Parts: sequence; C-alpha cells; structure tokens
Amino acid sequence: MALDVSVPDPPSLHGPQPRGEYQAINDPEEEVEDDYRREEVERILADGAWHDAFEEWTTQTGLTAADFEVVVEHDLVEAFDFYWDPATDEVGYRAPALPDEARGELDAEDVDEIESELDALGRVVSEMLENDYLLRDDETFGFFDDDAPEETFDYDDREQSGDSP
Repeated sequence: MALDVSVPDPPSLHGPQPRGEYQAINDPEEEVEDDYRREEVERILADGAWHDAFEEWTTQTGLTAADFEVVVEHDLVEAFDFYWDPATDEVGYRAPALPDEARGELDAEDVDEIESELDALGRVVSEMLENDYLLRDDETFGFFDDDAPEETFDYDDREQSGDSP
C-alpha cells in the first residue's frame, strides 16, 4: 500500500562533504575540484524533481504514516544532501540517520526500516535526477555510442594469422 502523506519541501543542500561519504557515487580515480553543482541540483529539485521522485517513492515504500511522522519530527528530509559529480556525471546523495533520541524511542526493527527507506528515497531522487532532469554536458553521455560501428571479429583473419582462441 502506498504511503499517503503530503510531499514535504525539498531539502536545502549542504556541503561540501567528502565524496567518499555519499551513496550512489563511485569515487573517481582522481579528485576534481569541489564543484558539486548543489545550487543547480537544489533548483532542479525545487522545480519539480523532488515532488516527482517523492511521489514515486511513496508508491514503493513500506513506511507507515507513523514512521514518516518520525522522519518529519526529526527534520530528516531537510538533512538529505545531493550533489552532481562532474567527474563521473552521477548524482550522489547522503541519506540521514535517525538521531540517538529517536533511536531510543523506537525498536531496532523500526530504526532499520526507517533508515533503509530514507536510503531508498535518496536513491529514487538520485536516479530520477540523472535519468529525467539533468542536462548532460556531453551529447554522447551513456555507455554506448549509438553511432559507433560495432566491432566484429573475423575468424578467417585469425586463422590466417595463426592466432588461436
């Protein structure tokens, strides 16, 4: 069953943070300058990406309204952080953890569920930003260049050159 709650305001982004502390980002081989593009990501979130991603997440989450009230009560939505890494062209995120006071009020299963679902929300937002909202600097973004010719291996050439499989 979907979580039926109002979409909260998108988080205002904090930073900079060390890149290794974000989920959904593979650290680049070499560190680039601190261009996290937070202002751009924050504007895109405010312009509708947050609303769309949050609504998608509510259809998938296992949180109850009471669990989400804990998230709201402790300002955990505001504690999210997102950034766009120019080196990898990926959106990273840091999902907040429940504060100690909330942990003391909940059983361990509820703590794990809430933190897991907050991570899932971060992942949904990150993926939606990457796939639907962010304009790429490079027109050839992606794993495959559709215009590149496919490499083929000619077995006849191998046999003539004496190469073996």
